[in-house]
Amino acid sequence: MKEQLLSRFQKVFGRAPEVVTRAPGRIEFIGNHTDYNGGTVLGASIDRGVGVALARRTDGQRRFFSGHTNEIVTLPAGPLQKQTGPASFTNYPQGVLAAMPAFGLRAPEGFDYLDLSDLPVGAGLSSSAAIELASGLAFLSVTGQSPSRETLVKIGKHAENNFVGVPCGILDQGVSGFGKKDHLVFIDCRGPRFDTVPLPAGAHFWIFNTHTKHALVDGLYATRHRECMEAAKTLGVGLLVEATTAMVTAAQGKLSPAVFQRARHVVEEIARVDAAVKLLPTGDLAAVGRLLTASHRSSQTLFQNSTTELDFLVDTLAATPHVYGTRLTGGGFGGAVMALTDGAFGQTEAQGVVAAYAAKFGQKPDVLHTQTGDGATIL
Repeated sequence: MKEQLLSRFQKVFGRAPEVVTRAPGRIEFIGNHTDYNGGTVLGASIDRGVGVALARRTDGQRRFFSGHTNEIVTLPAGPLQKQTGPASFTNYPQGVLAAMPAFGLRAPEGFDYLDLSDLPVGAGLSSSAAIELASGLAFLSVTGQSPSRETLVKIGKHAENNFVGVPCGILDQGVSGFGKKDHLVFIDCRGPRFDTVPLPAGAHFWIFNTHTKHALVDGLYATRHRECMEAAKTLGVGLLVEATTAMVTAAQGKLSPAVFQRARHVVEEIARVDAAVKLLPTGDLAAVGRLLTASHRSSQTLFQNSTTELDFLVDTLAATPHVYGTRLTGGGFGGAVMALTDGAFGQTEAQGVVAAYAAKFGQKPDVLHTQTGDGATIL
């Protein structure tokens, strides 16, 4: 990716960049919507991601180029302004710039900026967090600053929450920042505290992207966030991580049916994450896979952030040999399904799933066989 970034930057801006960075996309392994509820989550950074090339300007102008749009967006010197339409991709790096002073860091004033990605868009692999972390590393590098990895992750989350406008937790940025090849990233979101857990040998990830809508800013994500906060308030806790299944069950009459279901999902999902952390060192991927599929069923019936397309893929994959477990990955409401498989699951099995999906819905999902990869870095 580095050579592509160098070459494209030279072609677009007529000069060499000062710095080139990359941050990976991520798979939400298990822990659906637990992060902003203060819970635990497991994720995997993957070998696909977003690269950023950057060089400073002296006139204060900010020129952005994205491989997705193939157009330069020029924003004037002065206050940062949220963009709409084709220029909306600039909101992620702009959000990082806006966040830096909140952490006592200097933001560069003018620059030429380019990003390239080999992540499928809208597949629940968190291209937004990858853009934020790659951008953050680039901005910090050209200004000679090197805060901790945890601060970089928090800058990305601040950008997403406060400038982009998505009330996400720390999962996406945390996994992209702390990723490690052949490991999962464990996050206790109360700290937050980050750790890595070795992934047993023989584990493979297959992503099936449905191309169905995955627009979190549209409000469904925000609605779930609000419902979870309402549940915590009614239960008398700060966040749902402090609640127990018994507390939620006892409060069923005080919660609306929807809010009760959301709370039950979160509390039970946190328990599944903790069970997976205990199982992974044993190498029992079959047992881990059962937790993944149970996670999806909870998302489907209790959190109601699945779709007909995602459910069909999970049903089909769960009945396919060599699949340990399967679930939606990411915020839901469309996007992608992840399957954890053994090494005998290959293109033949994947294409069988694709054919069944195409027969049902009239279009084929994209298939991505991916591995774990390292976290955000300067190339």
